[in-house]
Amino acid sequence: MLVGHFAVAFAGKRIEPSLSLGTLTLASMFADILWPVFSIAGIEYVASKPGDWRNNVLDMSFSHSLLMDTIWAALFAGIYFLWRRYRSREHSPRASLLLFAAVLSHWFLDSVSHKHALAPGARIHFGLGLWNHFAATVIVEGGFWLFAIILYVRATRPKNRAGVYAFWPVVAFLTYVWIANIRKGPPPPEAVIGSLIFFLLIVLWAYWMNRARPAHENITYQAKLTTGG
Repeated sequence: MLVGHFAVAFAGKRIEPSLSLGTLTLASMFADILWPVFSIAGIEYVASKPGDWRNNVLDMSFSHSLLMDTIWAALFAGIYFLWRRYRSREHSPRASLLLFAAVLSHWFLDSVSHKHALAPGARIHFGLGLWNHFAATVIVEGGFWLFAIILYVRATRPKNRAGVYAFWPVVAFLTYVWIANIRKGPPPPEAVIGSLIFFLLIVLWAYWMNRARPAHENITYQAKLTTGG
């Protein structure tokens, strides 16, 4: 699952316009950002099998298990809530709850594509193995990605040229990387540093797009009415 995680961020911007697209992207990709950090630290590992990437030996339970993702989600949302409350003194918990859901969604979306542990040390792994079926992956994950893009584009407007010319090429690039991952498999274990750089660059791009494509005024107004703001 790749663009499915970014789709969560795009859809989240439509649900809660006050949240930055960058913060939503950081939340939805948080487990994937932790994975290379933990791999470099020797906490997790991926042992690849040449020509058989679907059967790689994975130990990603500290970044990708259900239990740990729930903990990361609570920490992420809690820190954001305290930070916003300290800065503005008035903050609706809706944004923090959405960030909690975005972080936790990583496990559920990944479990649709492949298997992940329920907790560190647990022998039980859950997953539907969608990535073993190319056509089904394109329909399910691709459909979610397309739907989220439509939601985001309808909820935002380009403030400048960057909102157009720096948005669509990256969306196309993410789609290309996603299709390549389905066909050839994800990057090899030794590419953890490159993966970390890639994820962080996308997060920075999302923060930039949040300024280049602000939410429509009517969308922001509707959100305030919903939260009582």
